[in-house]
Amino acid sequence: MSEFLKRTISGLLFVIVLVGAIYIGHITFFILFLAITTATMLEFYHLGLKAKLRPQSLLGVFIGMAFFIWSYFYSSGRIEQLTLYGFVPLLVSIFVVELYRHQQKPMQNIALTLLGIFYIALPFSLMNFITINGSSYSMDYNPNILLGILFLVWANDTGAYVVGVSMGKHKMIPRISPKKSWEGFVGGIATTLLVAWVIAMFFDEVSLKHWLAIGLITALMAVLGDLVESMFKRSIGVKDSGKFLPGHGGLLDRFDALLMVLPMVYVYLEVMMII
Repeated sequence: MSEFLKRTISGLLFVIVLVGAIYIGHITFFILFLAITTATMLEFYHLGLKAKLRPQSLLGVFIGMAFFIWSYFYSSGRIEQLTLYGFVPLLVSIFVVELYRHQQKPMQNIALTLLGIFYIALPFSLMNFITINGSSYSMDYNPNILLGILFLVWANDTGAYVVGVSMGKHKMIPRISPKKSWEGFVGGIATTLLVAWVIAMFFDEVSLKHWLAIGLITALMAVLGDLVESMFKRSIGVKDSGKFLPGHGGLLDRFDALLMVLPMVYVYLEVMMII
């Protein structure tokens, strides 16, 4: 089997599983993204080991999982906001635990442990607030906005790749990502806005003007998310964050754009009082 065919099949299956789990209901959505959050954080901390650092992987993943679970139940209206204060001692414990680990780079270890939580667990947890609006009496689960965001991220990636490969000449930041071009960047924006226009016809929870705004935010932040992860990988001399998907690399490679897109789109949705 050729590398291109392997990449195509694995990518298609991944999209089907992802969209299917989100569309079926809140339970499959919760299970899938709790697993993705856990696996992606482990992958990220493993990159730290390659950089000769020693993050508190298990504690960091535990806090990340706990935050995702908390956001799910809080957005569902099943727990109170005061429970968020329980994360204060958990975060403080990262500093305390490092006192007893006898590592050579405690500051870097603490920083990397915290970065895994804020860089990965926090954006994934925001998905719960985008899809779920509940109270103590009922829970309303609507995956359409999240699905729209995912489609926009994929559209941007596809448009940037096709245009970049066919006519990309002016490099964006060659020291970090030699293949990314300004032509691809523009192609990604155009494709994303076109898909946003199509999405507005089907997902009417958000008006056309807001979908176009979300599309523009997505196009801008997606390329930054990809560049940030490339910066991390280049600093430790690796090509892929892992080997989760044949031909695609690791989970962090698949979700690097989304990790930057989600916080900014969430802020937009809140400010515009859409969710």
